[in-house]
Amino acid sequence: MFINPLSFVGRGLLAGLFALLPFAVQAGLPIQHWQSASGAQVYFVENHDLPILDVSVNFSAGGSFDNADKAGTAAMTQGMLALGAGGLTDDQIADKFAELGAQMGGDFDLDRAGLKLRTLSSERERTAAVDLFATLLQRPDFPASVLEREKARMIAGLREAKTQPESIASKAFSGALYGSHPYHNDEAVEPETVEKINRDDLAGFYQSHYTRSSAVVALIGDLSRAQAEQLAEQLTAKLPDGPAPAAVPPVPLPTQPVEKRIPHPAAQSHILIGYPGIKRIDPDYFPLYVGNYILGGGGFVSRLTEEVREKRGLAYSVYSYFMPMREAGPFQIGLQTKREQTDQSLAIVRDTVKKFVQDGPTEKELKAAKDNLVGGFALRIDSNSKVLDYLEVIGFYGLPLTWLDDYVGNVQKVTVAQIKDAFARRIKPDDMVTVVVGGGAQ
Repeated sequence: MFINPLSFVGRGLLAGLFALLPFAVQAGLPIQHWQSASGAQVYFVENHDLPILDVSVNFSAGGSFDNADKAGTAAMTQGMLALGAGGLTDDQIADKFAELGAQMGGDFDLDRAGLKLRTLSSERERTAAVDLFATLLQRPDFPASVLEREKARMIAGLREAKTQPESIASKAFSGALYGSHPYHNDEAVEPETVEKINRDDLAGFYQSHYTRSSAVVALIGDLSRAQAEQLAEQLTAKLPDGPAPAAVPPVPLPTQPVEKRIPHPAAQSHILIGYPGIKRIDPDYFPLYVGNYILGGGGFVSRLTEEVREKRGLAYSVYSYFMPMREAGPFQIGLQTKREQTDQSLAIVRDTVKKFVQDGPTEKELKAAKDNLVGGFALRIDSNSKVLDYLEVIGFYGLPLTWLDDYVGNVQKVTVAQIKDAFARRIKPDDMVTVVVGGGAQ
């Protein structure tokens, strides 16, 4: 849930600054790391190219930590942090950020949840924006009236999603892939579970998951190290005290194929195929990452696109990706096709994946993938906000501080043999999960 209370004046000012002073991509990105006195982990890049500060604070508070009986509590807690805090109403909070020309947003997925701030770095604006940001993080009110409003909004969205083939497929795929594992929690959110959520649930979740010991602060911008240390301490010193939440358990791997077909009046079948993939920290990360670019992550130059779209015209687009998480996130393939072409499309996708896992890529494919990934890397870190996203991931998952500096070298070192070996060990085509929505009942 994102909140973006920028005034037109603030939006224009920030946009103008970014247009005039693009982020300078450096040969090396000097990430500074320390533990604050409060116990939070802090990751900081000092960059004075723009009079801007970007900061985020994340916690182990994502959807996987939900109680199944009240699934949706984690998302609701994160979403309401900015909807009433320190005695301020949601409108007052939005107005204050707008007056300062500041931007506030958030992060939420299965592993993590938190808030992020972008503000001018001039002392008056920065001080006021950070003070307000600290209030949201450390003094949420969770107003009962706002909770009822947000519950109604979430329930309406869930009911609408039940009619959409994409949402139906996603929920069914998550259930088939993860079963009772916590990584299915976000798709287990139902109107009935949301209706049960009360203010005490939010306050309790906040107290146990938004703790100083689990906080990860990421900062980039026009700030000195001393100022960054002071700011990080201000944002975390008054967070709840307590241990980090229990770790997410390992993901069990499927031992046989699962196929689920769900009737729907949509003109096209919506198809998802997958298998548990990899953790964020995984020695196979780069072989699988580069290999997937060749298989289905490279858009029009991927094998799946060549076989499904170019040769046979079965779908406008087909993709595959790995979503690394703290435990094994999904390896997912997706496409839409005419209902009568469902079985043919499934056969082609499965055959293409099976051949790729057995034989790996060609040297020509590998060279093209490396050229594209290395050539496009500068665009991944060409703004403070993009670097902030990487800082969050590096900090939250404990990646090496040199991860960005080492990216190009790690991509260039990948070999055909490494890709073939990694896919053969990690992806089992005969045991994959398949969900088809709109292709007829089974």
